[in-house]
Amino acid sequence: MLCFGRVLRNAAFKNFPRNYSTKFNQPLSANDMPRPGGIATFMRLPYKTSAEGLDVGIVGIPIDIGTSNRSGTRFGPRQIRTESSLLRPCHGSRGIQPFSCLQVADLGDIPFTMYDMQKAIDDIKNFMLDVIQKNCKPITLGGDHTLTYPILKAMKEKYGPVGLVHVDAHSDTSDSMMDCKIAHGTPFRRAFEDGALDGKRVVQIGIRGTVYRLDDFSFATEKGFRIVKADECWNTSLKPLMAEVRKQMGDGPVYVSLDIDALDPCYAPGTGTPEIGGLTTVQILEIIRGVEGLNIIGGDMVEVSPPYDLSGNTALTAANLIFELLCSMSKNK
Repeated sequence: MLCFGRVLRNAAFKNFPRNYSTKFNQPLSANDMPRPGGIATFMRLPYKTSAEGLDVGIVGIPIDIGTSNRSGTRFGPRQIRTESSLLRPCHGSRGIQPFSCLQVADLGDIPFTMYDMQKAIDDIKNFMLDVIQKNCKPITLGGDHTLTYPILKAMKEKYGPVGLVHVDAHSDTSDSMMDCKIAHGTPFRRAFEDGALDGKRVVQIGIRGTVYRLDDFSFATEKGFRIVKADECWNTSLKPLMAEVRKQMGDGPVYVSLDIDALDPCYAPGTGTPEIGGLTTVQILEIIRGVEGLNIIGGDMVEVSPPYDLSGNTALTAANLIFELLCSMSKNK
């Protein structure tokens, strides 16, 4: 006997675009497989070995060799995928069905060399270059923030200098960390020096916490970056800010980098360098929804550290934010 729930679901499909369930990759429904079941891809989407024919590819980079405090972000991609099984394919409040207009699949994890940072940078760049040359926009599950540097290096080869919406507790523009030029505190300085960033089209939101020197942000501001500190965001909606950001970014290519520690630790304790006084989940949703309409060429969600995420809620939050970014990207279609 056909269960009543399946009858309702089949009836609901009549309102979806023609060939909704076959033309576009779809997440595996909890009505067909219990949420704890199935392969742990992002939202239980199909796994693909090539980006050919995809609009968006989900890519994992299980790296934490650039981490300065708590390790564990190497387990981030796996845990984000696991927690993402709770998500459903339609955004009820925004009225968006991203999988009805974007061909999305999980491309698995990049097999980088985890014992050699420079080799890892090359491995990540080469993998990502192959993805974007197939006109597929990558959304990366991290991993520590070092990974954004090689991704931006790859983006430069296709797009030239790009704009950046960077949401984080930290500017990540240090010149070095313990005399090392590549670590999770240096990616945006390295990317700018390599010509991958258009300084006048960079905004960093949520910056806060203690620093080594009062001029720690001087490099960023001298290069034209706009820095929005967390205390400028307290007790206010960020919709007006995002209207300004959209004007700043214009029509050019924009990369979106989300560090989970942008959120206050009460919302996302499972991270390596937590800072008090952070953004709320509502504010970061306003930011991600505020990039809707921009020419988004890719994005990442980094610094989720499952060993410090005992409830799994940090990884679940990260999964939801990635889905929100997919929804914003789908509006361009």
